[in-house]
Amino acid sequence: MSAAERKRSASPEGTERLGAALAPSLRAGDVLALSGELGAGKTRFVAGLVHAFRPGARVRSPSFTLINEYPGSPPLVHLDLYRLAEREVDGLGLEEYAERAILAVEWGERLPRAWREQALALAIVAGEGDERTLTASAEAGRGHELLAAWRALPEAW
Repeated sequence: MSAAERKRSASPEGTERLGAALAPSLRAGDVLALSGELGAGKTRFVAGLVHAFRPGARVRSPSFTLINEYPGSPPLVHLDLYRLAEREVDGLGLEEYAERAILAVEWGERLPRAWREQALALAIVAGEGDERTLTASAEAGRGHELLAAWRALPEAW
């Protein structure tokens, strides 16, 4: 596991801007494993990613649908695993999505281990008011490359 790298956001808009800033480093097959309590800002971060590829898109949490797909180049698939056990995730067809899209996974800690190993893990923790701390880490491969891109971003948003 690489050393974690922290960023701070002062507002929901700052969290979205941080997502948008990371977006140019992403390509089809990349996995972002987002974790944090309900309301921490996971969907706001994903909204920034989506808007970088498709400005004006309406981004909603896939809490009940499990999967929202946003067209773009590359497409982005937004998943919410809150209601699933790790063994249930295998039936979602992640391999097919990953062949052509970026995967942004809320409750990413519920991804099977093989998926988490290559992911950029982002833990979002609420602070005072709208402040958030976003901590990125990676275990191997492409996750390390994405962590380097994350490190190149400014610390405060």
